[in-house]
Amino acid sequence: MKSRDRVHAALRRELTDRVPIFMWFHPGTRTLLAEKLEIPSNHIDTVLGNDVRMTWVNNNYAMEGIVHEHDGQSHVDDWGIRWVKDGPYNQISHFPLADASKEELLAYEFPVERIEFLLSRMEPIVEQADEYFIGCDVSPNVFEMYWRLRGLEAAMCDMAGELELAGEMLGRCGDFAVRLSELACRRFPLDWLWAGDDVASQRSMLFSPQTWRNLVKPHLARCFQVGRSHDLWMAYHCCGALRPIIPDLIEIGLDVLNPIQCNCPGMDALELKREFGADLSFMGGVDTQDLLPNGTAEEVRRETRRLIDGMTSDGGGYILAASHTIPPETPLENILAMYAEAGISREEIFDRAATIRSGMSKSE
Repeated sequence: MKSRDRVHAALRRELTDRVPIFMWFHPGTRTLLAEKLEIPSNHIDTVLGNDVRMTWVNNNYAMEGIVHEHDGQSHVDDWGIRWVKDGPYNQISHFPLADASKEELLAYEFPVERIEFLLSRMEPIVEQADEYFIGCDVSPNVFEMYWRLRGLEAAMCDMAGELELAGEMLGRCGDFAVRLSELACRRFPLDWLWAGDDVASQRSMLFSPQTWRNLVKPHLARCFQVGRSHDLWMAYHCCGALRPIIPDLIEIGLDVLNPIQCNCPGMDALELKREFGADLSFMGGVDTQDLLPNGTAEEVRRETRRLIDGMTSDGGGYILAASHTIPPETPLENILAMYAEAGISREEIFDRAATIRSGMSKSE
């Protein structure tokens, strides 16, 4: 079964040869896996059976798509945000609108002149459309984009005390994401449109659900509508305890929720499946905080099997993934145990790696 067909079938609650997989790896984990399998890191997704191919065309490209070698190296992105490498990831060191007046905020212009470059990042991805399920990531869409420009504290103060200004700026963030979405959906053979806005912590929403409904939801709904109007699956990423707004996300057209950070209040994967599984598919839920790095291989196998069985109780509606990126302290045997329960054996993984190595040696 081709990867593309496997994911579509699972989302339609149809029989598949195995559960589809879209696993994300911490950069350090990806490096370690490449060393263990003796392959270049860009082949990890193929060797480990990831069924989805996707990349960023919004500001997440500036955060994750520009990679520095050494800590302290930095860049200023097309939005005017400065990022500096601090550990494995880029972190924001300068918010361009942090000290802006109301007039300066309203005068800010999004980098529309860079849209063609941003969309061009999809070109290598869509070359794989015959085999793989293709996604375009247009996140961050609304709130997370605004706080990257303004700073988290200032953005939340605006939302509490400057409602008209906050509404205008959040709308402009949404406008840019909608524009990217419309162009991507018209131009590329997509299977899903991927939105994202982290609006929750590990304990609760960052602000009240009603504030989210008033200021963020309408603009996120516009992005969702673009995907729905092109008959695409609509996926959405939000870490943390977002349980209070899941019904709202379904209302505006969500199909697939990620990453199901299972240790957060209200985010037990099987409970969410029981409550929302008739209307929603899920991607994620394998615990990366304790189970994968600290559990035994047998515990990983048992919990992964319990998760797959429970999340596919209606015949599908689930893509196997972790609740966050898999951390580098995770034992290889635990990763292999998780994949084994998904139907990809250790032998299959190492055979694929050997095939990659063989092809590389022939081309030299």
